[in-house]
Amino acid sequence: MPLIQDLTEVIEMSGEPVARMEVFANHIPDEWVRIAAALSDKVTIRRRRLPADMVLWLVVGMAFFRNEPISEVARHLNICADGLANDVLLADSALSQARQRLGEQPVEWLFRQCAQVWGHERYPADTWHGLQVFAVDGALFRTQDNPELRGHFGSGNTATNRQTPYPMLRLVALMNVRSHVVVNAAISPYRKGEIPLARDFIQSLPAHSVTLLDKGFFSADLLLGIADEETNRHWLIPERKGLVYTEVERYGDGDRLLQMKISPQARKKNPALPEFWQVRAVTYEIADGEKTVFTSLPATEFTAHQVATLYHERWEIELGFRDIKSSMQHNTITLRSKKVALVYQELWGLLLGYNLVRREASQAAVAHKRAPDEVSFKFACQFIANKLAMMAGAISPSHTARRLSELRGCIGNLFIEKRPRPARPRAVKISKTRYPVNRNAAPLK
Repeated sequence: MPLIQDLTEVIEMSGEPVARMEVFANHIPDEWVRIAAALSDKVTIRRRRLPADMVLWLVVGMAFFRNEPISEVARHLNICADGLANDVLLADSALSQARQRLGEQPVEWLFRQCAQVWGHERYPADTWHGLQVFAVDGALFRTQDNPELRGHFGSGNTATNRQTPYPMLRLVALMNVRSHVVVNAAISPYRKGEIPLARDFIQSLPAHSVTLLDKGFFSADLLLGIADEETNRHWLIPERKGLVYTEVERYGDGDRLLQMKISPQARKKNPALPEFWQVRAVTYEIADGEKTVFTSLPATEFTAHQVATLYHERWEIELGFRDIKSSMQHNTITLRSKKVALVYQELWGLLLGYNLVRREASQAAVAHKRAPDEVSFKFACQFIANKLAMMAGAISPSHTARRLSELRGCIGNLFIEKRPRPARPRAVKISKTRYPVNRNAAPLK
């Protein structure tokens, strides 16, 4: 496994503390780090104790040690130009100033560079009938509550016109369903919708692919932008209730071709849109009734059963968001940064750290002849974080052989047996109230 090899080589060659997270050098080339560091908002000739390249690794390391102060993260990873982070006291203010000098752009660039390469890597059995499978969905994060962050990010309104307790920001991600690597992402204040964010990166979708979307992304402009017969690019989305359509053709039981009119508002925003568009509708039975999905996949190549089965994989991106919020953030969805630029920087670093774990897990799965999505993200993340802390403090190679054996033995415990998703309907939680609620009370007339 590359992680183990990197750890062993670094310790055996130097016998000194591991700095700058060299354990990930196999994944992120030094050239990419140098280019990203050069994009810093404040590049200086002065060689600081915390130069930009090391602060980059500090931001990534924050994703693995969410519950610890940033000064402890720097100590864990030995982030210091002189390689003495364990001996030199780094003040929180110095670390904050170093992050502000770095800015958000280097971390975003490094994420996009890595995502572009890793997200399109091919693994055994990673396609569905010759098509790569991607998914698009959104997630919300909240920030610390101060006037600067609330003024920039905004927040949702409640039924009483009061703002939510924390400022909110929106993330829309494009994920490779089979490897769970985030291929692209867009971050914005809460007030910007998911569809405009998704529209920014749909052109990055590769040929011979199918993209699964949540019904909140139902937009003729967006879906027609994804579909491309020449490059064999397709989409799949649940039916939105209340649509008016005309049945053009019936392929079989529960398999139809529908025609719908594109709204004048959509055509005004994009005059290139046609007046009408056609979609394939596949209806299938579920536990509590029927479900219909729309798709651009042609009926001549894909059966209704294949389409219905494929849509279930859209849940994989929900699992990816769960891994980020639960396993990495420890269910603390409030980001720790208190400046606008640092909030963006922290979230880009979180996505980059997530992708690092996913790629390492995928490579480990290939080495053990397993599928990438069979690796437990939670255990892999904890495993890597623990080894980062342990190796950063290692000063002697005397126990390298025993440690390497332990690491290799642990890899076999990271695999999980995939089980079918429980057939429980999704429900909206009742918002909290200070007053008791009588659920058996008669409705008001």
